[in-house]
Amino acid sequence: MHAVVLCLIVALGAGAQPLSAQEHRHAPEAGPVFTLAALEEAAQQQNPELMAIAAQAAIVKARRGSAGELADPTASYRNWGVPLSRPWDFNRSQHMFMLERELPGRGKRSLRSQMAEQDVLVTEAIVEAKRRQVISVVRATFFDLVRNEHELRLHREQVELGGQALESARIKYTVGRVPQQDVMKAQVALSRLSEHLIDIERDGRLARARLNTLIGRDPAQAIRVQGEYQPAFTLPNIAELQAMAVEKRPELSAANARIKGSELSIELARKAYTPDLKVAGGYMLMPAGTPGRNAYMLEVGMNLPWLNRKRHDAEIAEATAERLLQETESRAIRAIILQEIQEAYVRADAALRMAKLYSSTLKPQAEATFQSAAAAYQTDKTDFLNLLESQNTYLDVEYDYYKALSEYEMRLAELEQAIGAPLPRSTAAGPEVKP
Repeated sequence: MHAVVLCLIVALGAGAQPLSAQEHRHAPEAGPVFTLAALEEAAQQQNPELMAIAAQAAIVKARRGSAGELADPTASYRNWGVPLSRPWDFNRSQHMFMLERELPGRGKRSLRSQMAEQDVLVTEAIVEAKRRQVISVVRATFFDLVRNEHELRLHREQVELGGQALESARIKYTVGRVPQQDVMKAQVALSRLSEHLIDIERDGRLARARLNTLIGRDPAQAIRVQGEYQPAFTLPNIAELQAMAVEKRPELSAANARIKGSELSIELARKAYTPDLKVAGGYMLMPAGTPGRNAYMLEVGMNLPWLNRKRHDAEIAEATAERLLQETESRAIRAIILQEIQEAYVRADAALRMAKLYSSTLKPQAEATFQSAAAAYQTDKTDFLNLLESQNTYLDVEYDYYKALSEYEMRLAELEQAIGAPLPRSTAAGPEVKP
């Protein structure tokens, strides 16, 4: 682009115009500079949504420690046989100090612990899914800002070119080589750039607000990014992407953990037919004067689940239906993920081909057309409208090229989110795309 600027300076014979006061006034505020890696790290540590869901996960993990533990023992005191005529005479009553504890049937505690462990795996998978989503949005917003900075640079160059064209038109009008209409067209074209600048600044401010929020900062704070578009690379085939998703996608891991948890729930429901025991022991103090006044007692009891089959059979049926539900939802999640991968792959491939088209064909053609129009205008072989159209076409292609690069990076982030892991980036067989 700078070569084109120099070419136009030589062709039109006009000096470069400095940036206007408005350009300076609307320049981005100074702020901390973040690379993509720094933004991703900050988001993982400070993103509000991620921190909230991680706090919820911590609760589930803390609950795991108590899932398989015994219930609290019970201590009790009993006093009976106090004569109503002498209610204060405890020497004539019996005193009993008891300690009781319930013991779940064999295997129940282990099953409860395993179910709690599956709950933890589900929660961890949910946190990981949210983390991948946040990283994807951070990447997309980062390249939005990179594109925005390129657009601001192109805008400044467009203002410079417009100023040169206006000055050249004025010179030619002064010597009678072009009509006044050319000068007016140049003035209108230069004035229209203010409208374009408003759109660019709006997009940049919105992207900065999103990025600040993603990394836990005040949306109004100044922030800058440092980085460029990454070289293009050959995408893995669909089968490889699907295999990666089966292994890495957190939602599938969560679905598998839920299925395992429902299977354990069935086992636990069946264990209801294993009786729970209650054991108790105590010290007895008999009324004064009773032989063998000091004594102890033991007590063992158990529930009788066989006498309540209707309830326990219903619990088993409910747990079985829950497992069927989890298996059905797992298949639905898998189908959705495969669709997401396919759609993300198609979009990423199309974005890559679009970026290559702009880089290898449209940009060189637009630049050549603009240079030809500039030379023709200098020798009065074309009118100003054709020069202006060529300039606008070239700059539009430049804008669209950066949009294509940004779209490519966003689609890659979308594809990585779809498979649940970063893509292996290799440029060995991939075309090179330069900003």
